[in-house]
Amino acid sequence: MKKGVISVLSALTGFVAGAASASAGFEKQLSKKSGMSDKHLALFLMMNQWVRVKQEGKNLSSYFEENGYHKIAVYGMSYAGETLVNELEGTNIEVAYGIDQNGAAFYTDIDIVTMEDQLADVDAIVVTAITYFDEIEEQLGKKVSCPVLSLEEILYEV
Repeated sequence: MKKGVISVLSALTGFVAGAASASAGFEKQLSKKSGMSDKHLALFLMMNQWVRVKQEGKNLSSYFEENGYHKIAVYGMSYAGETLVNELEGTNIEVAYGIDQNGAAFYTDIDIVTMEDQLADVDAIVVTAITYFDEIEEQLGKKVSCPVLSLEEILYEV
């Protein structure tokens, strides 16, 4: 009888431990997916604002010119970064280089460097990775003396 009770208790303990472990894994996955969802919502809202700016007949090059930023770098070369580089082609704004942690993964007409590389002097660095802006601004602030700007904030100021 004692062996039967011990076996049942061992099985229940194993079941509870397994369920707790599975629950923790599920919560971790849910948290990660929620973070990605928040990131993509922020990106969507920023890109929607960009469409509104374009519908009003405005161009981001005017913002940079008015603020004396003639030579910039772009941090974050995914969708928003690539779109920014494309918008500034043929304007008086030079995109000197892009900065991205996956530097070699992008095919573009500009050089792509990483944060670990030496960053050439520019008038400003525009960060397109809006959900991580504060962390990126802090890291860049240790490496450069130029302003570090958020693309999202620029789009609401134009």
